[in-house]
Amino acid sequence: MSGAIHWNPDPEIINLFHTIPLRYYGLLFATGLVLGYLIVRSMFRKENVPVEKLDQLAIYIFVGTLVGARLGHCLFYDFEYYSHHILEIFLPFKINGSDFQYIGYRGLASHGGAIGILIAILVYCKRAKINLLWILDKVAIATPLTGMFIRLGNFMNSEIIGKPTNSNYGFIFESEDLLPRHPAQLYEAFAYALIFVVLFYLYSYKRQSFAKGFLFGLFLVLLFAARFILEFYKENQEAFEDDLVINMGQILSIPFIIAGIILMYLKRNPESQHADTGREIVGE
Repeated sequence: MSGAIHWNPDPEIINLFHTIPLRYYGLLFATGLVLGYLIVRSMFRKENVPVEKLDQLAIYIFVGTLVGARLGHCLFYDFEYYSHHILEIFLPFKINGSDFQYIGYRGLASHGGAIGILIAILVYCKRAKINLLWILDKVAIATPLTGMFIRLGNFMNSEIIGKPTNSNYGFIFESEDLLPRHPAQLYEAFAYALIFVVLFYLYSYKRQSFAKGFLFGLFLVLLFAARFILEFYKENQEAFEDDLVINMGQILSIPFIIAGIILMYLKRNPESQHADTGREIVGE
């Protein structure tokens, strides 16, 4: 008797004007970004930092996420193709002569998104004269929740699938084959949700025990360690990874884990016995 679940949902919710499809992935991605924004906004208000600062930051992060994730996929995972189709890196169309086919941005890499976010925050903090580590701690708390929604979007797309379970149990992604597989997207979504709970708890009840930057370091260690482990349950995304000892996702996770450990060590003790004021955080 098989305990496998057959999975083959239509990734499109509705096709607007028979031209632009509304997909689960895009909707879940947007939901994650909005919830992340609302969580960070509550922390700004809690620590008496003007919310206007966050509105500016949100634009930087949104652009950094999309550009970084897109470039990360094109450079790390599919450079051979995009090196000959440069316009398709930036445009949501597949170009074949004079024919334009809307396909959206299907190739997005989380490691590239992380790099894009970091660069965007660095630029923002320098221009806005706001404390970098304070911002990174706040963004780190919300990011796993956003990541959870993105992985649920991958699940609805039947992409980033897991390896076969070699049993009668698992998910059968019918668009791929009829083998019961690990629902790796759900594993990762659950891991990100758990990381969000841990970080939010530490911020809410223990933040005076650490210096600014500690939570960001912990975020790097937890999220990318989870990513490294869960890659063992995923199929490689590109053929070239089959010849590697560990895949590209694991290779890219290692520097983040090391950086997180170093930051946690450096920021393990509180900077002072008193909470920062909004004026100190924004450098006024």
